[in-house]
Amino acid sequence: MIRICPSILNANLDDLPGEIAKIASASDLLHLDVMDGIFVPNFTFDFPRAREIIESSDIDVDVHLMIANADTESLAYTDTKAVSITVHLEACVDPEQTLKNIRKKGKRAALAIKPSTPVSAIQELVDHIDMVLIMTVEPGFGGQSFMSEMMPKVQSARHYLEQKGLSDTWLQVDGGINESTISIARKAGADTFVAGSAVFKSENPAGMIETLRRLASAVK
Repeated sequence: MIRICPSILNANLDDLPGEIAKIASASDLLHLDVMDGIFVPNFTFDFPRAREIIESSDIDVDVHLMIANADTESLAYTDTKAVSITVHLEACVDPEQTLKNIRKKGKRAALAIKPSTPVSAIQELVDHIDMVLIMTVEPGFGGQSFMSEMMPKVQSARHYLEQKGLSDTWLQVDGGINESTISIARKAGADTFVAGSAVFKSENPAGMIETLRRLASAVK
């Protein structure tokens, strides 16, 4: 199954309800990038604003926490309507317990790794993960170029998940996903795609989502 998750990082933040309405019929999840200016150099939303977006969204929300102190800071998000919560391995002191805490609240627990972090770093945690996120850009800013050199990591993650029989664990990529790169990421084994600029800077955001879905689905 192919999942397309538009990121509002590149949407018009002054009219989020209108921007979300443009993609509601075509999206699988709404990807919400929460950055604190500490773990990454950019700042997007504090918790009250993030919660407001989550609670008002007509689309199920996939929260991507690019924040420091993820073990404790992620707990607040488990009490929102978000269906999936992603923490960065690099921001956790006890990632296993953090993932367990997220799952206890009925949320999908996801673990992200930066480009410099090897897939081997998460292998002992896969039994507690509902989604692995391989960053295909350095986290922190939207509109960056796709890092094709991350595809061996995606392949390794897919191979390891298959070896472990974890067919229900999603494999997400985030960064530079567009009409030219989604097939590359799909061929490497990704099944869940975050797309920001490609969707919200197109003339027809919903149509772009369907185009991306079609391109990914065509990969055999």
